Amino acid sequence: METKKTLKVCKNRHKFYKSSDCPICPICEKEQKPKDNFQSMLAAPARRALVNSEIMTLKQLSKFSEEDILKLHGIGKTSIPILKKNLKAQDLLLTKINKISTN
Repeated sequence: METKKTLKVCKNRHKFYKSSDCPICPICEKEQKPKDNFQSMLAAPARRALVNSEIMTLKQLSKFSEEDILKLHGIGKTSIPILKKNLKAQDLLLTKINKISTN
């Protein structure tokens, strides 16, 4: 059984088909993907999670714990090794202290 896809048009007038209610335009996402920083190695949901949390650099990322980063919507366990590898290349680590409260 094939999933029905709906034609959508984004604010930039790109036309694309989606089978879900997700409003994200895949064409815009591809155009916005960084080409030369640590975020370029991450999937779009993980990139959006970091941007929405105002984590734009590895130095900013290093101020959070792995647990904190995993709490962000869009970050999955596959993102952590990528982030750690990039941090290590800059002689940085994730902190051991949690900053994001679960309350």
